[in-house]
Amino acid sequence: MNRLSEGGGALIASLKANRPRRWRSGIAVAALTASVFAGAASAEGGLLRNGNGPGPAANGPGPGCNVIPPIATIGTVVDISQFPPPDSLTDPELVGPVQFLKSGKFDIPLDKMTSVNVPAGTPRGTITLPLFKGAVKTPSGVKPAWYIILDTGNQAESERLGVNFSKKLPNDAVAARPATRRADGTFLFESGLVDFSPDRLVVAGSEDKPFPPRIAQPGSVGDADYSPLVNVDGIIYDAPVIAAAVDDDDISFPNGNPNYGLVHDQVVAIDPAKRTVTLSLINGYSFGHPLLYISTEASDPTAAAIEGATFAPRLRKVVLGVDDISTSGVERLFIATNGERGCQNPQRQGLGAAILDGHRPNNVFGGVPFVATDYSPVWDANVYEWTDESIDKGYRGLLTEEFRILKLARDGYITGPGGAPYGSAGFVVICGVAARLN
Repeated sequence: MNRLSEGGGALIASLKANRPRRWRSGIAVAALTASVFAGAASAEGGLLRNGNGPGPAANGPGPGCNVIPPIATIGTVVDISQFPPPDSLTDPELVGPVQFLKSGKFDIPLDKMTSVNVPAGTPRGTITLPLFKGAVKTPSGVKPAWYIILDTGNQAESERLGVNFSKKLPNDAVAARPATRRADGTFLFESGLVDFSPDRLVVAGSEDKPFPPRIAQPGSVGDADYSPLVNVDGIIYDAPVIAAAVDDDDISFPNGNPNYGLVHDQVVAIDPAKRTVTLSLINGYSFGHPLLYISTEASDPTAAAIEGATFAPRLRKVVLGVDDISTSGVERLFIATNGERGCQNPQRQGLGAAILDGHRPNNVFGGVPFVATDYSPVWDANVYEWTDESIDKGYRGLLTEEFRILKLARDGYITGPGGAPYGSAGFVVICGVAARLN
């Protein structure tokens, strides 16, 4: 929970009155954040980022904020029409773009990823997915429950829905909430609500040391019973709630500009009539390959605020630090705190950069579909910090592969935050991977 100074409280009161809907910049003075990320930020004041919504596009300006591959003919003297299609179009285990979420429609042409130049910002990087209208039991009666499905722990069910299969998800049953399947196939949740009304607020620790933030307030918060993980007929689903328990007309924004007091911060457009929702995609890497993914929940409020995700405290029941043992329900996610900054910097990476410029931190994932069999959408955050010696010697740079990171941790070039031992930071982030880009 965040501790706010008197000035910080006045700031939040002002934000609630104005209800900003997009990120903006400014200066504020506030108290320290107390969370798994807690630490002292020495400077008075810091850069403020507030307002709900997904923030800048995944297809951002400059190589530090854009992982989309270039056209394959760079450096040659031939036309792209002479190149064969990517090998991944016939075998997804081979090099080339791969769409993981078959249920979705991308605004970026994945099948032509290396045969065209995709200009920065247009398209922004989104995926349109099926939207399900289920229901949830509440003290005042049954209410609508709007959700998506990104992953399941049953291979046949994943194939039926066109979503990712994770053999680890059944091991996360401890954090799943129960639901039953209704006659129309949608879920009736026994409990669990999300409040989308808070204003998302992140204040950098300082310009020199933006992480940890001085304030981190997520834009949506689940109650004690809410979890995106759902147990239906013995199958564990990753089914995040992306809109409030309201009727169709209240959240009908098919052309964009939704009311972020009622929908998830990653929503770009939502069409209850057509039962579709368009979500913002996020840049990342796995084993050196650029990825696009969807971030929906975190078990820590600071992580949720930075990610634009829902804070879901029930996810704290997930067992951490176990990676690939037989009872593990998690896969590792590697997050830098103090990497290089600036979208024009090809080495840009980390939470400090993300807090200051609003673009994504270029996180590194462990196993993903078609690359490894140990994929899970429940990511055990391994937060790391470059040592002062590594920075002084010019060793700091963009890391894109799990075992490179583990080697640097073993050899002392990176540590946990504040020089702590390297390992699990004690929280999870729920991310469904959407596509591999090469």
